[in-house]
This record gives sequence, structure tokens and C-alpha cells, in this order.
Amino acid sequence: MRRLVPVLVSALSLAFLSLPATAVHAASAPCKPGSGANLRGKDLTSATLPYSMRCADLTGAKLDEVDLTGKDLTGAVLRKASLKEADLSQAHLDYADLRGADLSDADMGQMRAKQANLRGAVLADADAVQAEFPHSDLTGAVLTRAVLTQANLTDAKLVDADLKDATLGQIKGRTADFTRAKLGEAKLSQAHLEHAVLRDADLSEAEFTQAELDGADFHGANVDKASFTQADDADLTGARGTPTGLPDDAVAPGATTEEDTAAGDHPAGDATITSGQDLLGRPKGPSPALILVIVSGLGLSLTLILWGVAHRRKERFVAEMAVARHAAEEDVTRFGEEIDALDFEMKINQVSGPTYEWRAALDAYEAAKQALHVAQTPYDLQAAAVAVARGRQALHMVRSGLSGTSGHH
Repeated sequence: MRRLVPVLVSALSLAFLSLPATAVHAASAPCKPGSGANLRGKDLTSATLPYSMRCADLTGAKLDEVDLTGKDLTGAVLRKASLKEADLSQAHLDYADLRGADLSDADMGQMRAKQANLRGAVLADADAVQAEFPHSDLTGAVLTRAVLTQANLTDAKLVDADLKDATLGQIKGRTADFTRAKLGEAKLSQAHLEHAVLRDADLSEAEFTQAELDGADFHGANVDKASFTQADDADLTGARGTPTGLPDDAVAPGATTEEDTAAGDHPAGDATITSGQDLLGRPKGPSPALILVIVSGLGLSLTLILWGVAHRRKERFVAEMAVARHAAEEDVTRFGEEIDALDFEMKINQVSGPTYEWRAALDAYEAAKQALHVAQTPYDLQAAAVAVARGRQALHMVRSGLSGTSGHH
């Protein structure tokens, strides 16, 4: 088996070196899926993989626990491939075919998978913080307990997907299609679900705290015990069950609308003199005192409404900042652990990596910590994310340098 590894590595190198330079470095339109290196069914768990594997055919390949950090897999075919516990953080999988692939327990932080096909893929327990799936197809995908905090699911298709107990806080899910999806006990706090489709979805005990729900379609959805505390524009018309924490301006399941209320419920033609008429049947005018009371009441109501709006905005900002800061701190902590692990590995093996890249990684870590310290808004925290991304790229170069050094030995 040991003899097969160098042979496989050489085959991989030749396969990718034979590709045109434009296919390796192009970053515009994807190449034809599967037109790259043919690695169908290969066991690549011990292979040294190149940075670019654009449009490679990896159908049924075994990539369990493989480090694919930052790799370019644009347009790659990974149908029914096994990527359990693989590290796909910051990898590029735009337009990739991952139908039926097993990505359970995989690290997909900041992975890019625009217009990817993940129909029937397994992403159970995956960590996909800030991953990007805009316009992707996740029909029937299994994402139970997956962590998708701040993930981009804009216009994604998640019909019949299993997202039970998944963490979807602050996701971008505008116009996403969750028809018949299983979202029981899912956490969707501060999720952006404007005009999302949740028809016939199971949302029992799901959490929509401070979610943006303008135009979201809940017809036929089960919202029993789902929490909508401080959710904006919640219209549960046509939904089933009894939700909790519905705001005063929300439309509850089974609520009657103004159109359903008859405009003329009072009998017409009644000539009886009422309390609003004088003895001659003429309508009485309101007294000045009544007018003053009404005007004062309206002014007080308007003041309370404006105060309530300002208070809610402040609460929303504080909550959003807390969630964003927690995610950023976890990312920076993981990056620090990656640095420590590589430093330990180099000391054990008595080797040293490229000095410039190593210093760049350490500087990026310090910059990320400083950005966290001074950040006042979620936007400010982007500086920490940029620093971590830059640092991870530097670490990748250090690892590449170490691989080259070990190869000479």
C-alpha cells in the first residue's frame, strides 16, 4: 500500500500539470464539469493534492478527513464522494456537482458553493459558518444539527431538506425555497427570510426570534410551539398550530383579515333615535373636551410607538452584535489553534516553515484579535474575518513549504 501512494501522487501531479494554464488559473466562467483530471473512485486520503482541481472528476472518490482548505474545486464532479470530516474551509466549489456526497462532520467554514448541486447530499453535523450557497440546489439534503450561522442561502432550493435542530442564525435566506422542509427545533434567530417559501414545512418548536419575515409564505406550515419573539412582518396566514411570542402586529394562524369582515353588519333603514343623535334625529357633534382628550391620547400613543421602535432597534442591534461577535471570536480562536498545532508539528519534526509566510500568519492573528477588541458594529467585525482569511492563506503556504521540504528528505 505504501508503494501505491507515491505512484498516486505522481499520477495526480501529471494529471494536473497536463491541464492548460488557463484551466488552472482562470477564475471567471467555470470549465466543463468533469473535464479536468479523472480521479473517479480514487482513495485520496493519503495523497498530496494540488491547489487547483477545477472541474476534476472525483465521482465516488474517498476524501475522508482530507485537508482541502482553500482548494479550487470549481465545477468539480463529486457525486457520491465521501468527504466525512474533510476540511473544506474557504474552498471554492462554485458550480460543483455534489449530488449524494457525504459531507457529514465536515468543516465548511466560509466555503463558496454558488449554484452548486447538492441534491440528496449529507451534511449532518457539518460546520458551515459563513458558507455561501446562493442559488444552489439542496433538495432532499440532510443537514440535521448542521451549523450554518451567517450562511448565504439566498434563492437556494431546500425542498424536502432535513434541517432538524440545525443552527441557522443570521442566515441570508431571501427567496429561499423551504417547501416541505423539516425544520423542527431549528434555530433561525435574526434570519433574513424575506419572501422565502416555507409552505407545508415542519417548523414545530423552531426559533424565529428577531427574524425578518417580510413576504415569507407559511401556508400549510406547522408552526406549533414555534417562537416568533420580536420577529418582523410575521404573517402566518394559512399556517397550522399554535406559535408563541407572536408580536402584536403579526398575523396569527387562522386570523380573520379585514376583507373577511363584512362592512355592513348593522341593519339599514333603522329610524330609531340613537345616542349619537339629538331629539330631531340629527347627528350630534363631538364636544371640545372630547376632542382634546382624543388628540392628547393620539399624541401619547405616537410617543410610545416611537419609543418602542427605538427600543426594539437598540435591542436588535445588541442581539445581532452579540451573535456576530461570538461567531467571530470562535473563528479567531480556531485560527489560533491552527497556528499552535502547526507550530507544535514543526517543533516535533525539527523543521521550520517559510519565515515570511509564518510571520504573516502570526501578524494576521494579532490583527484579528485587535479587530475584535475595537469592533463596535457587526460591520467592524468583517476586519477580523478578513485578517483570519489572510492568515489561513499564509498557513497554507507554510504547509506547502513543509511538504516540499519533506519531499526532498
